[in-house]
Amino acid sequence: MSPRGKGEGSVYRRGDNLWAASIELPPRDGKRRRKVVSAKTKAEVLRKLHEAKKILESRGDIHTDTLTVAQWFDVWRTDFMYKDRRPKTADSYNSIINKWILPEIGSTRIEKVGPATIRRVLKHMEDEGKSSTYMRNAHSVMSAAFGDAEREGRIPRNPVELVRAPVKAATNLDAFTVDEAIRLLETLANDPDGALFATYLLTGERRGEALGLEQDRVTDVLDLSWQLQRLKPGAPTPEGFESRHLVDGLYLTRPKTSSGWRIIPLVDPLKSILERHMAVTPPNPHGLVFTRPDGRPFDPDYITKLWPRILKSAGINKKVRVHDLRHTTVDLLYAAGVDEQDITAIVGHSSRAMSRAYKSRASVERLRESMLRLSRSLER
Repeated sequence: MSPRGKGEGSVYRRGDNLWAASIELPPRDGKRRRKVVSAKTKAEVLRKLHEAKKILESRGDIHTDTLTVAQWFDVWRTDFMYKDRRPKTADSYNSIINKWILPEIGSTRIEKVGPATIRRVLKHMEDEGKSSTYMRNAHSVMSAAFGDAEREGRIPRNPVELVRAPVKAATNLDAFTVDEAIRLLETLANDPDGALFATYLLTGERRGEALGLEQDRVTDVLDLSWQLQRLKPGAPTPEGFESRHLVDGLYLTRPKTSSGWRIIPLVDPLKSILERHMAVTPPNPHGLVFTRPDGRPFDPDYITKLWPRILKSAGINKKVRVHDLRHTTVDLLYAAGVDEQDITAIVGHSSRAMSRAYKSRASVERLRESMLRLSRSLER
């Protein structure tokens, strides 16, 4: 009998009563190789054989080693995640992987992972009271990891594609009214950290964007080309990732997207607020606009802890986070009649749809007029 050729398989029943099939693979180092699949029924083993043949036809070879989910995620993190994701994103991925995915399905062989396996992870998260947004993030992480496993020929199909992502729960974004925004600005005028929080309110800057603002990038515009982030020293970074170390684990990094790297015209009242602030602030070795009293950079998490004191001083009893000030900025720009395209450019959204989502219920000159409209809307 002539030997079977590449792609030809055989189906047989083993001594343990399971059905099995083998498919010839290209020899390696002069040695014959084959891939064996097994199942309880002949129909199932034929399906697996068909999937193996498709992979062999498309890739020219098949992995013969069997990996568990935990082993694959070790490979995936090193060969894919750290090379493609920014450090903060990789940290959030690792948190989900280590807390939810591996404890639930880490010992499962990747070729055994199906829709029910993925739903098990999500159900566990739901039972533990995790938000729909967090569960959607877990769905995305699993989709990316198993998608790469499919492209590598480890599995015939990405099982996450067969599981709908959790529906994002409707959220009621809390934002300040115009009167509350004015009251907040009045309070900030007498607060030592007032200039920082006024910057958040009047520009829609993200937490790290204002903290990473350097004095030489404050002219008649605010140049938001860097942001301050806490990173783990020595953490893997993707190709092209730009960062500048300041102190300890604090770095200036480039914005994640091109829409985040933007120019905002500087007009009153913020122009005067920042000029007064920089005039009385001692120089610091990093050239930052906003620092602690000793000249060290702020930790972004420290700003979150400061914020409740600001709200209490202004007599505002609303659950508004620092990041939610972006929603207020968008609201104020809409109320001032600013064009939606300009709002998108000012707050650094990737699309007009995102600006509309931030609503709670160009040229530099054009943007300057938009910021002037915002300023006039806050005048008493």
